[in-house]
Amino acid sequence: MKKPYTIALVAHDSCKDDLVEWVAFNKKKLIKHSLICTGTTGRLVEEEINKGFSPTSREYIRVQRLKSGPLGGDQQLGALISEDKIDFLFFFWDAMGQQPHDVDVKALLRIAVMYNVPTASNRSTADFIISSELFDDEKYKRKPYNFEEYINRLNK
Repeated sequence: MKKPYTIALVAHDSCKDDLVEWVAFNKKKLIKHSLICTGTTGRLVEEEINKGFSPTSREYIRVQRLKSGPLGGDQQLGALISEDKIDFLFFFWDAMGQQPHDVDVKALLRIAVMYNVPTASNRSTADFIISSELFDDEKYKRKPYNFEEYINRLNK
């Protein structure tokens, strides 16, 4: 079996129900991996993925929870991406609502692009990623970008 991924799951308030429903639908795939979420999303995901299990059960899956997005959770997640600790980002975000932490959301999405982390910002894209042959392909490796030129730009 392929090494488990670390999958980040995030949702703005108006998208939480959609993400929880998506988690329920994809439970069989998700339970094979480590899940990390921001704030309330983490509680909701943990409740959904463990329906029917007692917290003391061996089958119970603990979801690593970061702070709420507006309280620094998006920044924590961005740091984990920059440390190559996140394999996938499923971030159901509200494109119609203004968020108090819009700059953090933009920074998180920018870091995900910079580090070439497969990212879904809506349910359709999430469905395509999780159902892709590459998702379960043991040989697939995400190609990291090379930042050496940028890092050494002032050393010339």
